[in-house]
Amino acid sequence: MTSPGNTSADRPRVNLLGLSRRQMEEFFLGLGEKKFRAQQVLKWIHHAGVMDIDRMSNLGRALREKLLQVAEVRPPEIVSQSDSADGTRKWAIRVDGGGLVETVLIPDGDRGTLCVSSQVGCSLDCSFCSTGKQGFQRDLSAAEIIGQLWLAIQSYDAFQSGKGRIVTNVVMMGMGEPLLNFDNVVAAMDLMMEDLAYGISKRRVTLSTSGVVPALDRLAQVSEVSLAISLHAPNDALRNELVPINRKYPIASLLRSARHYIDAQRDSKRVVTIEYTLIAGVNDQPEHARELAVLLRDFPCKINLIPFNSFPQSEYRRPSGNAVSRFWQVLVDAGFVVTVRTTRGDDIDAACGQLVGQVVDRTRRSERHRAAAATQVIRVG
Repeated sequence: MTSPGNTSADRPRVNLLGLSRRQMEEFFLGLGEKKFRAQQVLKWIHHAGVMDIDRMSNLGRALREKLLQVAEVRPPEIVSQSDSADGTRKWAIRVDGGGLVETVLIPDGDRGTLCVSSQVGCSLDCSFCSTGKQGFQRDLSAAEIIGQLWLAIQSYDAFQSGKGRIVTNVVMMGMGEPLLNFDNVVAAMDLMMEDLAYGISKRRVTLSTSGVVPALDRLAQVSEVSLAISLHAPNDALRNELVPINRKYPIASLLRSARHYIDAQRDSKRVVTIEYTLIAGVNDQPEHARELAVLLRDFPCKINLIPFNSFPQSEYRRPSGNAVSRFWQVLVDAGFVVTVRTTRGDDIDAACGQLVGQVVDRTRRSERHRAAAATQVIRVG
């Protein structure tokens, strides 16, 4: 007799939302079905936005009944949604175990950039980022990562409405360090770029890392997404204070690994985006800009300057507009392509470095850090 603990009903069902094309094919082969069933189900989930297996009408009834026993399509749960007057939208999303992450969509004309989280909290504790202050809870599953994209599209009724593509770009720059959740992040990014799912160009999916060098070396073997490096300092002494993982993987090794990643790409025109958060009196002086220019002189990159966004528990300050302009001018004069993020959504606290996975009363949020900004990239000057 089969014990109660061994019945199929007691085993957790597979969440099809997070399966890549290869994983979906293996899943159906394991059920004794043909591989083409994977293509059908991928389209139902990611093209049509269908969660109910019974609605997948080109699957036979017997197969649908079999799937209902062993599988599900289950996105994470939206707890709250905040909409800015300028169109920026932020969601607080509950994942398994009760943890909360935040996801932000930044519209810009016919483009929409989705900032996606990869972990609940973060273990790296960068001094200018509020996410690290809440500590690390766990990695997100591939279904929870791709589920943020699925929910964003669903929230605009864009699967069936004919509104066109709401999300054209995805940046893995939300809560957490993506390379510390390597397998799940790669699987989710593969789905983002899969034609049977979202079909986003590899140049429009960007992974941002603080510098987990061994994982970055591994990424070069399996992915062609765009790369961003959270640098934030022109030398190791200062970066050790701002980005503690630098003590393990200093700037030289990080830039060497990033160059290897770019060199491994088939597209010879690829460059790395260097992210640099400007903090008043800490790393925003002209001498820092000159040192950064020397550091990156022979490195294939563009530079994205991010004026610091304040949050509770931080004593850092946002630099003045003049300080940002001076820093920008030094780099431009040195021949770099330089962009500056400008304020977006200052009424919903969705800025770079401010995602904390908490549902907080809007009035309290505004009082605590009115400078909040979901951001877009523009050229200064």
